[in-house]
Amino acid sequence: MHVLAPLGGPWAIFFLTTVDGAAFGIPLDALLAYYAYTNRAQIVPCILMGALGSMLGSLVPYLIGYKGGEAFIVRRVGKQRFDIVHARVERYGMWALIIPSMLPPPTPFKLFVFCAGVAEMSWIRFCVSVFAGRLARFTLLTVLTIIFGPQIVDLFQTVIMRHWPIALAMVAAATLLIVMVVRRRRARAQQPVEIA
Repeated sequence: MHVLAPLGGPWAIFFLTTVDGAAFGIPLDALLAYYAYTNRAQIVPCILMGALGSMLGSLVPYLIGYKGGEAFIVRRVGKQRFDIVHARVERYGMWALIIPSMLPPPTPFKLFVFCAGVAEMSWIRFCVSVFAGRLARFTLLTVLTIIFGPQIVDLFQTVIMRHWPIALAMVAAATLLIVMVVRRRRARAQQPVEIA
């Protein structure tokens, strides 16, 4: 962050999240938490630029998968793991990207991104999914950092890594609840109105 300081906070976050999404793993949570804690005036631009950068960077592995990167992915992660993730992307669509993009490492987010490309998910749905998931993740991270301090990042990642099935189940349950509420509201809105 000190090296990128001349860019300005939001632009530095944008640069780092773009590089992270495209190729190299960068400890984004720690950097964003540090910046949120030391420069609260620019939190909202940092969150937005972080989500935008992550979305744009993720287009690189997405396009590799879209242009026929299945063999490349299978060589790196194995056929069985690829088949599981690919089936989830095919079945759950946007949610198969939103949920992993909200979770911290060691979630294999790039694998889901590759599989979205292989499954030929439309680029608009892909961009919306990644942006929404990253926006939720970065917002939650900065709110927790402001309330509890930067050490919450280490605690949060330790809890996720040690108890990842429980954390994943909680995220899945929350997502399922949201989907059910949205579907119920749509069903009510589509019911015909009885005229007396």
